[in-house]
Amino acid sequence: MPSFRLEQYFAAWEFTAKFNLAASDLETRRISDLLAVATDEDREAFNDLALGYTPTWGGDHLREAIASTYATLSADEVLVFAGAEEAIFWAMQVLSGPNDHVIMTVPNYQSMETVPLRTGAQVSGVVLDSAQGWRLDLDEVRRAWRPNTSLVAVNFPNNPTGALPDQQTWRELVDLCVERGVRLFSDEVYRGLEPEPSLTLPQAADMHPAAVSLNVLSKSFGLAGLRIGWVATHDHGLLEELERHKHYTTMCNSGPSEALATIAIKAREEIWASNRQRISSNRPLFDDFFEQHVELFDWSPPQAGCVTFPRYLGRNGVDAMTAELVEQAGVLLLPASLFRSDLAPVPGDRFRIGLGRRGAEEALAAFDGFLRARSTHRIGADRRG
Repeated sequence: MPSFRLEQYFAAWEFTAKFNLAASDLETRRISDLLAVATDEDREAFNDLALGYTPTWGGDHLREAIASTYATLSADEVLVFAGAEEAIFWAMQVLSGPNDHVIMTVPNYQSMETVPLRTGAQVSGVVLDSAQGWRLDLDEVRRAWRPNTSLVAVNFPNNPTGALPDQQTWRELVDLCVERGVRLFSDEVYRGLEPEPSLTLPQAADMHPAAVSLNVLSKSFGLAGLRIGWVATHDHGLLEELERHKHYTTMCNSGPSEALATIAIKAREEIWASNRQRISSNRPLFDDFFEQHVELFDWSPPQAGCVTFPRYLGRNGVDAMTAELVEQAGVLLLPASLFRSDLAPVPGDRFRIGLGRRGAEEALAAFDGFLRARSTHRIGADRRG
């Protein structure tokens, strides 16, 4: 497999940088936080848990809790994985092959396109339109269509752009896949972080009998350490095939993680409301920061989710700026080069920034100090020249 650019970059900086402004998840919760919102029954079950193997599909209580987040699915239509990445890794292999054509939104999470390309599938990218708020253009989807198109893969709310299609566009995309008999794979890991309830899209698995919805506790729940993700679909045959593949990787999930995940999903409305409030509280801090530096940045907040992809206008380029920023000020951002695609061009002057963590004020102050010091240094150099 080719190097996973984003993960390599995080390996170098995520746990050494003082300030992580690149985080794609919400502020992490503690075990005590989850136990505080648990029922007496679930708290007792966690304390009495035996640390043995768990079912490959995921425990009944967890899958029932997950199924309750969908309008039409049962627990038998859910397969639990060790995070979203394992689910993507296997789903993209099972759903694509040498005779298949896949249509995929760009920018995307690298493994979404890398894995199908490695299976020998033909993969076409549909670029979200940055000039129109990263809009999904359904005409571009139709133009990308081929006779052997078998899969359309999307991610909304989108990482890294924070884009979210309107309800009509979303329904038209689903209808298009249904009409043409093509499966839709929908990465919905930021669902629950929409600023208004009216913006929340119906989940693909509830709308299309062959659609696959992907979700995880890492992003909108802020529980990445549990490593619990899942796929949901009415296509039970697909789930059975994915289960057979899971036997070759994790086999089963962590029992304590499943118990805590069950508690979190039951308390999802409370957790999501708290996380939306954090983003909302952080938003003015980011607005003010970028207003102070309009000559350097073209800022737009996320439409939904907690990440966005602003433009850097500096002459030295975004790669140089982000490298100097983390090395000199300890502030981590992700340059657009980490999101480059083999399918279509990604604007090279962008960077990902996250609004979902605490400590944003201190991190932005360090970012501001770096920019002002660099500006002073440049003015001094110009005068000496």
